[in-house]
Amino acid sequence: MNSNRLYLIVDPEATCWDGNVEGLDRKQTVDDMEIIEFGCVIAQLDGAVVDSRSFMVRPQVHPKLSDFCTQLTSITQRDVDSAPIYQDVVPKINQWLENYELAAWGSWGNYDKNQIGAEFRRHEIAPEFFSLSHINIKQQWRQDKVNSRSAGLANALRYHGLSFEGTHHRGIDDALNIARLLRFTEL
Repeated sequence: MNSNRLYLIVDPEATCWDGNVEGLDRKQTVDDMEIIEFGCVIAQLDGAVVDSRSFMVRPQVHPKLSDFCTQLTSITQRDVDSAPIYQDVVPKINQWLENYELAAWGSWGNYDKNQIGAEFRRHEIAPEFFSLSHINIKQQWRQDKVNSRSAGLANALRYHGLSFEGTHHRGIDDALNIARLLRFTEL
């Protein structure tokens, strides 16, 4: 594969609860959760970061973040209250990406793809990158690795003698750390 090709790494963070969804008597699904941050990194296969950006999003169905969500992501109520809604963030992402020719987009697992799909069903709009081929980077990284069953992002970094940089479960930091693993991944 051409090592100069550009790949978009996306790591969204979403509303979440420890236990039942606020106001509902059941556990959360991607359809309950709303994206509150798009962590986006444009990188080459060697992990070189070309550009990166965090897009904060104000949730609409459950506008108040749970304490659990804030503790997990470090995203505060103030962060999301001052952010635009999803429908206004999508054009900003598209505008940011319009000067890049992307080969594909990827994420660490399929959750991220499924969450963006849930947002598409809810709002009937998705970022243009969503129509590109999706790469499950975690699955690709696991190939030919011994003892890679616990393929969390921090464990994958440790496997290569790397430490997590930034705040875990913060979209932009997770995406930047995923980019560091591209050179060890069979894409």
